[in-house]
Amino acid sequence: MPLDSLHDLYVDGLKDLYSAENQLLKALPRMAKAATAPGLKEAFTTHLEETRGQVGRLETILAQLGVSPRGKKCQAMEGLIEEGKEVLGEDGEPAVIDAALIAAAQKVEHYEIAGYGCARTFARLLGYEDAAELLQETLDEEGNADKTLTAVAESEINTEAEEADDGEEDAPPPARSRKPATRRR
Repeated sequence: MPLDSLHDLYVDGLKDLYSAENQLLKALPRMAKAATAPGLKEAFTTHLEETRGQVGRLETILAQLGVSPRGKKCQAMEGLIEEGKEVLGEDGEPAVIDAALIAAAQKVEHYEIAGYGCARTFARLLGYEDAAELLQETLDEEGNADKTLTAVAESEINTEAEEADDGEEDAPPPARSRKPATRRR
């Protein structure tokens, strides 16, 4: 589809988001199953339900435009999910794997926040106020999902992952910060 207008770009972005969300619908259950921390499992499960609603909103917006949501594959989400799959295949300390799952999930959230922010702005510029409100609702959910993941990481998982490092004898010592050298004239 040629991008000859802001409307074309808007539709292209919506289709991209639709593909991204549908890919995520398949990945989130696997991530929830792999998570060991109850708070992380809950965060993934909650976001799975939100994602179903987000797909519905995109279908509504595209139907109002008379456009099929199909026909585009989000390559970025495919890549982000592949990175997440690598984590799912790793062995290791459960807290460290959970921390890696959070990192992978936050990359996804940040991608979605960028996509929905652009789509919402385009909708406003094009005069699609109802669509802009629906996109803002999704944008708020994505931001909250990111904040939830941060809270879970900071309240338990990252500390547990760091404690797992304490028991490893072959771990390199932590890097020490140095003050930058200054020249004297």
